[in-house]
Amino acid sequence: MALPFYMDQHVPRAITNGLRLRGIDVLTAYEDNADQLEDPDLLDRASQLGRVLFTQDDDLLVEATQRQTQGRAFGGVVYAHQLRVTIGQCVHDLELIATLAEPSDVLNQTIFLPL
Repeated sequence: MALPFYMDQHVPRAITNGLRLRGIDVLTAYEDNADQLEDPDLLDRASQLGRVLFTQDDDLLVEATQRQTQGRAFGGVVYAHQLRVTIGQCVHDLELIATLAEPSDVLNQTIFLPL
């Protein structure tokens, strides 16, 4: 079973569409009516839904790091810098993570793209 992703509001639609074309379960913050949530609440929402949060927002890295330091659980974050990885590379790497990783592999972890 593939890991499901939760896309924050900063993720280009092309990444979401590319993953869906490959059969990956993706929910966006917009579709979930959560696009106005603050970063901590957005990470909580993704975790509540059992989804790994994908972001290109540096502020969410800060939130994930704080939680790791404080020992506060979250469902995992995958981060890609907007200027350092292409849309195609994001889709490829996210597909690999979704199909090969187990929830325990990403729990309380931050994964950086490109792999």
